[in-house]
Amino acid sequence: MGGRATSMAKGMAECTGPAVYRRRRPEHTVLHHAVRENLETWLESHLDREGFNVPDCAEAEFRSYLECGILAYGLMRARCGECGHDFLLAFSCQTRELCPSCATRRLADRYRDVTY
Repeated sequence: MGGRATSMAKGMAECTGPAVYRRRRPEHTVLHHAVRENLETWLESHLDREGFNVPDCAEAEFRSYLECGILAYGLMRARCGECGHDFLLAFSCQTRELCPSCATRRLADRYRDVTY
């Protein structure tokens, strides 16, 4: 979390006017809505069914995803060193599988230095 936010803040220090940062709004996506509306029902439907329960790590990943990018679950305030514009950065879940934003960022980080 800190590394990404720090690099964004450093990049913002070079701006010459108001920062143009638009927070992604995961709570408005179809995936977020589907998980939010159906997670509890899905978890309950898998309790003790033929000895199968949803693994704790899978449930934790779903719950982390529902909090990812939502200001109410954690944020930092950043300020442009050049123009003084303030903006808020929501914390990310940093999961590897479910969250499209965090998984894509990790994938890009992994293959950034790969040449084909």
